[in-house]
Amino acid sequence: MKFTASRLSEGNKVFPAEIHLEENNIEVKIPGLFSGDSKFLTYEDITSIEVDSPMIGFSTLRLFVNGTKVEIHGFSKKDIKEIRKIIEENRAKRRSR
Repeated sequence: MKFTASRLSEGNKVFPAEIHLEENNIEVKIPGLFSGDSKFLTYEDITSIEVDSPMIGFSTLRLFVNGTKVEIHGFSKKDIKEIRKIIEENRAKRRSR
């Protein structure tokens, strides 16, 4: 499942961030003008999830992976809730194995 940040949000005007939720991992793409950043994260490696959803504006998702913070900004509250739900469900599946 693919989620794309809003172009109206800060830092996403030309190249919006993307989150691809796959069966076994997550791909986070934060493109840039001359270079971009792409990270592959497994559900097992995610130690914590934080969501910042202001009353007005776009939400920020923070994934903590083995001591590293991955921050993605510019998603709607609805998208962030769905992303978090999918990540938590997949983390729970991996732990129960």
